[in-house]
Amino acid sequence: MTEHVRLAHDDVTDVVGRIDDEKVAAIIATGATLEELVEAYAWTVDESDALADAEKSLSGTVAEIYDILMADEAWDDER
Repeated sequence: MTEHVRLAHDDVTDVVGRIDDEKVAAIIATGATLEELVEAYAWTVDESDALADAEKSLSGTVAEIYDILMADEAWDDER
């Protein structure tokens, strides 16, 4: 049986790198698992072909995290 462990700030930044605390909090608030976070991050770095091969889709919590991360990337492009 796998226990659901709530993500911490360091869990998020260990996977995605440095992002602002509001984005980290938004990701944590989704209630995502570490696996969902890693999957969403994989989509943001264009590993979607590998995910498609694994029959994964962008939906649910993974999609929420993806949207949060991509909004952060759009902000980075403006710097």
